[in-house]
Amino acid sequence: MLKLKENCKYALLVPTSMGVRITPPNGQPVAASDNFFMHATSAETNVASISSYLGLPVKVLTTFVKDSPIAAFIKSNLRARGMDFEGRDVDQGGPWGYRHQFNIADSGFGTRGPRVHNDRAGEVGRTLNIADFDLDRIFGKEGVQIIHMSGLIAALSHETGIFCLELARAAKKYGTLVSFDLNYRASFWKGREAELKSIFTEIANAADILIGNEEDFQLCFGIHGPEAGGKDIVDQIDSFKGLVNNVRAAFPNAKVFANTLRQVINVNSHLWGALLYAEGEWFVAEPREINVLDRIGGGDGFVGGMLYAILRGWEKEKWVQFAWASGALATTFLTDYAQPADEDVIWSIWKGNARVKR
Repeated sequence: MLKLKENCKYALLVPTSMGVRITPPNGQPVAASDNFFMHATSAETNVASISSYLGLPVKVLTTFVKDSPIAAFIKSNLRARGMDFEGRDVDQGGPWGYRHQFNIADSGFGTRGPRVHNDRAGEVGRTLNIADFDLDRIFGKEGVQIIHMSGLIAALSHETGIFCLELARAAKKYGTLVSFDLNYRASFWKGREAELKSIFTEIANAADILIGNEEDFQLCFGIHGPEAGGKDIVDQIDSFKGLVNNVRAAFPNAKVFANTLRQVINVNSHLWGALLYAEGEWFVAEPREINVLDRIGGGDGFVGGMLYAILRGWEKEKWVQFAWASGALATTFLTDYAQPADEDVIWSIWKGNARVKR
């Protein structure tokens, strides 16, 4: 069974590479716009935002560009989200040196799909090094209940892959639960398939909680599952249960397996569902239609909601319900992380109650 470590300073720890996302307003394409909204972002802090906004102590391990105004912008944002952070300030090395990544995106609209351009040349997060962090202090003296890692960080560079491996090993040593969201990206894996499959396999073997979407388990590990783009997602639930069962056989140390389900009707309307296998029991959030302002971050919101529910010690049925609703909430924000005012706003989404609250 999952057992949360007691007397910890932090409920949740996330290693990440911070950047900024710039998005035109009103679903407009980038090339047709001269006005942009900018916010600090990373998949892992998207996840952690559910817990931090709802009052749990969260810590971020990252790295920054020294004296960069973008770094200052990111630090201010993390403080505003109620997150502690720790990381080295790296000298820029001149105009052609290090910087924080830029994620340039439009949200799409209706029948025109979103387009995302990742500009990650010189990304400072690729230098993340385990030697820059005192793991005995972080996991031993301070204490962490869950560390959540993403395949985006594990695959970012050879150095970050080793960084994530060492964090997983330290977490296991000190009794911290390990959560791993595969987050497969073909552009990260190109030419590095053997290296990354080995790293991902070791982290997954250490994980207590394993998470993927419709294709991640198949693309990272070659585990058989439903064909992408097949029949309606509602009719594929049993097939996805079969996929999760195959993943369970491959990674028997994990106790919790989660798989989000999404079918795009159009950009602003999705069928959204999820499967959760936890300690011998299945829990399903049947796909139902949600309205989408911006889809980026919906999966992270799901993971954040699930981890929050686990950290709160709720019964397992509520894990998938709160996770589903947290993911749906994230798609209603211009930021790609949800900013819940309280638990009730998330439970209202699960219940389908969009009435005004006065």
